Order: sequence, then structure tokens, then C-alpha cells
Amino acid sequence: MNRQDQADLIITHAQVFTANPAQPWAACVAVRGSRIVFVGDLQAGMAWRGLSTRVVDAQGGTLMPGLTDSHFHLQWGSTNYEDAALEEVRSLEQLAQALRSHAAHFPDKLWISGQRLAYDLLGGERMLTRHDLDAIEPQRPVALMSLDYHALWANTRALELAGILHGAPLPHGSEIVMEPDGTAAGQLNERGAFRYVLDAMPPLSQQARARLLRLALAEAAGYGITSVHNMDGDAAQMERYAALAALGELPLRVYIAYSVQPSTPLAALAGEAAPLRDRYQSGMVRAGSVKFFMDGVIDSFTGFMLEPYALRPDTCGEALWAAETFAQYAAEADRLGLQIVTHAIGDGAVRRTLDGLAAAQRANGRRDSRHRIEHIELLHPADLARFAELGVTASMQPLHASRPDHDYFLYWTECVGRERWQDSFPWRALHAGGAPLVFGSDWPIVSMDPYQGLEAVVNRCAWAEGLPNHALSLDEAVAGYTRVPAWVEFQEHAKGQVRPGLLADLVLLDADLFTCPPDRIAHVRPVLTICDGRVVYERM
Repeated sequence: MNRQDQADLIITHAQVFTANPAQPWAACVAVRGSRIVFVGDLQAGMAWRGLSTRVVDAQGGTLMPGLTDSHFHLQWGSTNYEDAALEEVRSLEQLAQALRSHAAHFPDKLWISGQRLAYDLLGGERMLTRHDLDAIEPQRPVALMSLDYHALWANTRALELAGILHGAPLPHGSEIVMEPDGTAAGQLNERGAFRYVLDAMPPLSQQARARLLRLALAEAAGYGITSVHNMDGDAAQMERYAALAALGELPLRVYIAYSVQPSTPLAALAGEAAPLRDRYQSGMVRAGSVKFFMDGVIDSFTGFMLEPYALRPDTCGEALWAAETFAQYAAEADRLGLQIVTHAIGDGAVRRTLDGLAAAQRANGRRDSRHRIEHIELLHPADLARFAELGVTASMQPLHASRPDHDYFLYWTECVGRERWQDSFPWRALHAGGAPLVFGSDWPIVSMDPYQGLEAVVNRCAWAEGLPNHALSLDEAVAGYTRVPAWVEFQEHAKGQVRPGLLADLVLLDADLFTCPPDRIAHVRPVLTICDGRVVYERM
């Protein structure tokens, strides 16, 4: 072998899970430049070794394709690093302690902000109010996001600064919960309501935004994540990621969805989304999808249901898009060759989304569109087969899945009622029904740690005797983080497998993922992350 054929990196003695059905396993991988050049046995792989080749002994650890998080909020999530983490808070006393500790740690912050607070903090007897927060902090404004980021609680000072203590105009589907005296109670449901508070908060400086973004990128690289499907996008974000890529400082690939609201003009699809798709098509930063919200979430009763909530028999929630309007926008996006990505949590929202995608297919003819629905926390059985019929991808988040035996999720299961548990988070049913299935975190809603996600998929149990178990096998779960998301992103020719000629996006783990006990999957950790042939994380 001549010098030009030498590899830059060879990984030996690995349990290589290739995600390639034609060659599922190997022991050695060689990389030259940004591409994989060899996958096979150790002896043949070492023939690629040259004087400058780095050789890494995997010591029996799993080497597999770099992981893709198929539902991620990169820029938005990064801004939360300096907020109080409230996911473990289970009482008003604990909340007071957490907020006071956070305020003492950041004495110069003008606002006290926190993330991931449970809806049923007070045991379901009542919801948190501004008066509770005033008792903790009456002077500085306080703004606390719910665990799903679809509600926010604010104290009186924050509501005053936002100008909504006595209400404000709201878009369809958003709510300022009001007290009998006509003042805001402190709970703001959906972005149309809590955006007033967010807009009143001091903006981050460009320097702080860049610093926090780099923290998020480093954390993702440390988990072996080499691609993300970014679910909230605009031209500014795309430019920011492209600038980092040009400097060689982007350690993962970003596929960005352009955000579409009911207030977005239809003409913006052709005038803004399509041009951004045409502009951003590099190996590291790509556009080409549009993101819709069909409903809210179960916990705040803003998810759109076919039947009333068990805890709120007076409501089914509401769809954010009228059926005819969504069908019109879907048909236009599809006509332009844009991939449609739709948040739909309740079974009513999923059905309306499928109806709109079917209308787009009737209008434009069937094509290789690979449209997708995000979350699908509740699915009516009558709609299951429509995913495969319409070619729609199910994009789901394992750590969102509730467990009736876990107090953190108990409120969700009570909201929908036991009779709908069998149709909740139906991973196995969708997979068995032929729907492409991809996984992600929805970070910062939950941890971006994909090994927690894998463990949740593999170890899921039936919620009650006689109900279906929607667990998947480990290789099926890994495919949902590797090969399938590459296909969904129209990049199956470039990544998602360990195969010669494909991009060198790889993660080497400190154990054999496929032989470790199922309840230890979440403890496996990367020792090496490679993106585009570059080592972007190392712990050797």
C-alpha cells in the first residue's frame, strides 16, 4: 500500500455495530480524511496502517455510527445552562430552597429563572400561583418553565414587567390563567402567553450566547451525538451554525427546520423557507424542512384529543391549525419539496396532521417526501396504518414516555385516563406497522443523553396487566438513532452506517453495548467521538 492509501485513524479490537444489514458486525475500521475507507477484520484493517496513522485499541468496546438526536433544540437549549434545574423539586419548600440557592449563586442576575418544574408540584390539589412565588421572592422577577416547556409560572413582579398582570391579547391556543378578581394567577400556558415574560427578560449578549452554545456542542459531542435535527430554526440560527462550521468549530451536523406559525404568511414558504433550503446544503449545516405545531401538551390540557381528558371532562384541548388551513400549508410545502415536520401530541392532533398530509399527497401526487410527525404521545388505533400508507415517519422521544409506577409521570397518566394507556407512546405498534421510527430527546425538555433513551426503549414494560408492551430490541433502538434518521434526513447515502465510502461519523463506547445488562445501558459512555473524520471528543 502506498503512502496515499494510508489511513489517518484505525480502530482495532472493536465490537463494530455497523447498522448495515449487509455487514452487521466487524472488528476493525479505518478512516482517511472525512470518510470511512475500511470495515472488516483486524488483519486486513492493519494493512491501512502507515507511519502517521493513529491506532486506537477499542478493547472490546462497541464502535457504531455517530448518534443522531432527531428532535433537538440546540440554540434554545443552550440558553438554559445558567437557569435553576427544578426537575427534582417535589414541594413548595424544595422549590424555595432551590430558587434561593440559585439566586445566591448568581447574585448579579436581574431575574431568577428556572426550568423543568412539574405541573403537579402541589400534589394536584391546585396549581402553583404568583402568590406562592411572591412568598419566595417578592422583589426580583421570577420565571419558571414547566417540565415540557409549554407553561411558565411567574411571580407578580415578572407579570408586571411583562405588562400582563391584568391580561393581554393572545393567539388561539394560549392562555393566561386568571384569578376571579381579573388579575393573572401566575400560570401562562403556551408560548403565545409566556412570550410576554420572555420578551421582558434581559437578552443574552452575543458573547454569552456563543459561550453557552459551545457548552451545548461540547456536551453533545461527549455523548457521541454527531448529528441533530434542530426543531426550531430561522435564518439567524442557520448563519450562526454555518459560521462555526466555516471555522471548523462545529462538532456535529445540524439539520434545521424553519419554524412556521399560524400567523406565518403562506407566501413565506416559497419566499423564505425554500430559499434557506437552497442556501444551506453543506455537509455540516443543512436546511430543507418546515416545523408546524398542531397542539400543545397533555399536562396543561392543551394537547388536542379526540375524547375529553380524564381529569378535565370539559375539554378535549384545541388544535392550533384549522384543518383546511393546515392542509393548504402542507400542500404548498410539499409542492416546494420541503419536508413537513409537525408537533402532534394528542390523538386528535395526530389525526388532523395525517389528514393534512393526505390532502397534500392528493394535491401533488405521491413523492418521496419523508414527512414526519413529532411526539405522538397518544395515537388512536384507527390511525396506526396511515403512517405506512402515507409514508410518514414517527419521531418519538423515549424519555417522554410516562410510567404509572413513577411519580414523575403520574400526572400525565391520570390526565389521559387508564382506558387510553394502551394507545400511549406506541413505539412497538408503529414499528411493527411499517412506520419509519426515529428517536431523540427534545433537549432541553429532557437530558440529551442517548443512552438513557436506549435503556428506556429496551426496558419499557406494559403499564398494566393485559396491556401491550411497546419495548423494542436494542438493535432496533440503535437503528432509530443511526441508520433511520439518516434516511429520514435524505442522507442515507452519506451517513448512518459504518460502511466504506460513508462519512466518518463514529462513536466508540467504553463497553460492549450489546452484551452489557439491559439495566446498565444508561451507564455506558463514549471514549471517542468522531465527526467528519475529526476527533471531537476523547476520554481515553
